[in-house]
Amino acid sequence: MKKSSSQRYFMSESFLKGRGAQRNIANKFFELHHETRDDFLNFCETEGEEADRNRTNYIEVFPKSFVNKIHSPDVGMNFSANPYQGCEHGCVYCYARNSHEYWGYGAGLDFERNILVKKNAPLLLDEKLKNKNWKPQTIVFSGNTDCYQPIERKLGITRKCLEVLLKWKHPTGIITKNSLVLRDLDILKEMARLNIITVNISITSLSEETRRLLEPRTASIKQRLKTVQVLSENNIPVGVMMAPIIPSLNSHEIIPLVKKVAEMGAKNVAFTIVRLNGQIAALFKDWAYKTIPDKAERILNQIAECHGGNLNDSQFGRRMRGEGVIAAQISATMALAKKKFMKGREILPLDETHYLRLKNPQMRLF
Repeated sequence: MKKSSSQRYFMSESFLKGRGAQRNIANKFFELHHETRDDFLNFCETEGEEADRNRTNYIEVFPKSFVNKIHSPDVGMNFSANPYQGCEHGCVYCYARNSHEYWGYGAGLDFERNILVKKNAPLLLDEKLKNKNWKPQTIVFSGNTDCYQPIERKLGITRKCLEVLLKWKHPTGIITKNSLVLRDLDILKEMARLNIITVNISITSLSEETRRLLEPRTASIKQRLKTVQVLSENNIPVGVMMAPIIPSLNSHEIIPLVKKVAEMGAKNVAFTIVRLNGQIAALFKDWAYKTIPDKAERILNQIAECHGGNLNDSQFGRRMRGEGVIAAQISATMALAKKKFMKGREILPLDETHYLRLKNPQMRLF
């Protein structure tokens, strides 16, 4: 079938397949950096060598803590835990890219290629939950990078953390783009019986073509929809995050997407409007001109229109929803879709009273 002009993407010859970011970007914390690698790349090509194998590196780190307090008032969580820093999923718009700079890497390809692995996360989590000063509050996996990114299939750090959380009967949230979460269905079902788990599946589009460009190494849309359905069928509270909504790229999909995930059993849909904070603006612009050059200017202008003329807005309470006519239209469309397809559905607050240390003071001896 011939695709319409609104469905076609015109990728430049320099497009790097399988990655979201199309280049690395200098770490702002480093005074010295290479502005370009063109000479090196050209030399390698001349000599018949492969300059960039596009491989992912996994680097074990040894943090002293694992559960992080969230100070932002508009992200909907108080504590997060991230078994991995950096994310191979490669979502080009990801706000977490900037955090990779604190580890000495760049927000571009470094974020996707150099994944920091916390193998001691389950031990640190267990120590946190048995601390006599800890009061149970929902811990969300992952507030920064996806806890079910590809390497989790091999390492199983997230599963081991869930085993710890189930042992302590502690309230837990999960946000992921990966159907690998179904591997842990046995644990999730036990947690659901106690009402100590919610899962949010991130679905930004129903178009597989859009997904491949925006989120190149994530689970397919078909798999994510199936994940929502399976979780719902197993009585695990599941919501969907349409985050971010990007004007003129996926904003037209709000109603059909809400309708579809409602059919799959989702109990709620939440959304944010894209904001290109920090280094993400340069990465997104580079990506847009290389992948969708016919739409790039329009999309960038409309993003700016949602944020007072800028590609980013850091004002709490406004940054996630935007402002202006386009932002208002998006918000109204989402409200209409939820009223039509999500009426009467809700995800109940998680139960904190099952927390084992509260129920059994003798546990304080261990």
